[in-house]
Amino acid sequence: MRWPKPLESLIRMNILLAEDDPDTRQFVEDALGEMGHRVMATASGAQALEWARDSGADILVLDRMLPDMDGIAVLRALRGGGLGMPVLMLTALGRIEDRVDGLDAGADDYLVKPFAISELVARINALTRRTAPVDTGPAYGGIMLDLRTRQVTRQGRVILLQPREFRLLEELVRACGGFLTRTMLLERVWDFHFDPQTKIVETHMSRLRSKLNEGFAEDAIETVRGMGYRVRGS
Repeated sequence: MRWPKPLESLIRMNILLAEDDPDTRQFVEDALGEMGHRVMATASGAQALEWARDSGADILVLDRMLPDMDGIAVLRALRGGGLGMPVLMLTALGRIEDRVDGLDAGADDYLVKPFAISELVARINALTRRTAPVDTGPAYGGIMLDLRTRQVTRQGRVILLQPREFRLLEELVRACGGFLTRTMLLERVWDFHFDPQTKIVETHMSRLRSKLNEGFAEDAIETVRGMGYRVRGS
């Protein structure tokens, strides 16, 4: 089984589509394909389940009423097998009870036919954002930075830093054990493209080290004369 050929470099997601109505299936497949997604479409619930198990898809768009295996059965088999991919269920059944049945069986969202393609795309995007792993920031040598909260931890211990200290540590951690020279740090952290003839790097590095090393036996940052500074590997 292979994914269809991508459209240039615009591919965003691998989407499984199980829809028995040929017009709806073609419409959705064409619309998603034009947006750069790769789509594998089928009218079979059993085929959709097989693909979901081994295709590495990002999301399954699943019709409630399929001829060989209805959407509820597909969902139960999917969740019973431990597969947690997001599932958006499509249906012509708009009753509250029908939607509750689908959600109880493991659907993440429900869209009633007829629908606008813009709403379908919005719901797909929302589901994949919700389930995607979040890369909050760089980490190396037991030090983790959260760029959203500006929190720093070393081996799980929270360390409070001033904004410039945070930026200094961020550059060091992003280097993943590589050395950064004083000149490189002046350019990246302070945006100085000349030597200010001060001890600004050394002063901030000393404060940063003091905060990182409190309660630890080993210095988190290594200094090598003539080379620069780096975070020690864990």
